[in-house]
Amino acid sequence: MHKPILIIGACGQIGTELTFELRSKYGADNVIASDIREGGDALMQSGPFELLDATNYGAIEDVVMHYEIDEVYLMAAMLSATAEKFPMRAWNLNMNSLFNVLNLAKDKKISKVFWPSSIAVFGPNTPKTNTPQSTIMEPSTVYGISKQSGERWCEYYHKKYGVDVRSVRYPGLISWKTMPGGGTTDYAVEIYHEALKKGSYECFLKSDTELPMMYMDDAIRATIDLMESPSEQIKVRSSYNLAGMNFTPEQMAESIKKHIPAFDISYAPDFRQEIADSWPSSIDDTEARNEWGWEPKFNLEQTTKEMLDNLKG
Repeated sequence: MHKPILIIGACGQIGTELTFELRSKYGADNVIASDIREGGDALMQSGPFELLDATNYGAIEDVVMHYEIDEVYLMAAMLSATAEKFPMRAWNLNMNSLFNVLNLAKDKKISKVFWPSSIAVFGPNTPKTNTPQSTIMEPSTVYGISKQSGERWCEYYHKKYGVDVRSVRYPGLISWKTMPGGGTTDYAVEIYHEALKKGSYECFLKSDTELPMMYMDDAIRATIDLMESPSEQIKVRSSYNLAGMNFTPEQMAESIKKHIPAFDISYAPDFRQEIADSWPSSIDDTEARNEWGWEPKFNLEQTTKEMLDNLKG
């Protein structure tokens, strides 16, 4: 029987789907979902749930002790576009929540931690094409700064205290099950909803803005595969580069037109364009492939078909 898992931030875009997948894999009662607010009915009815503030160490410790938690997936964060509006709130949430979980692991109250990083750790001086695992990282956003700092702390806690912490740098994520939560790649989800609802979409990025993206099923699989890999295979303790596909809003619109020929896209770049311009256009994830067998399954055409089919119901 798998030891109990706690997911902090279980009601977010990734957390929701991660909760369902882990519950189907390990049993509902072995996966404790938590967030600062309640989630949708399906999530709330699928297994145990705790209202939990990720910045409250004592509250997390109580839940960990009560359920005899072994692994924590820390998914709570303020994302890129929202964090630019509330810099200090973003920093406090993103950093204090990480310290809380790392310290629980350091004190041997839990044995394993997953913490997500992001392509936001890279900055305008990073090589944009096939961005390497180790490279110049000078993030220019609050979110990116917090993720880069988090990576350094994860590696420090591993080297200094032997904490088994694991991480991937998520690209933009695309899902039909949950709406995104204030990121710079949100257009890649909104566009499908608007295509079906209105037949048109006004994109907040330029037509030729190429960014790394991933279908949510691949992201969830990568997360669980990483956590299930033997510890000795995990050589990178900051965060692994993770790649799925790369495309522009224009290319995404073309893939939609194959299913909805009358679909029309227009462009009105806003403050998120500057964030996107500081990020890579493609990612080199050789280490993840070689060390724990990562391989994506979804390309743009498959993603568009999945999104439209499922959103149509």
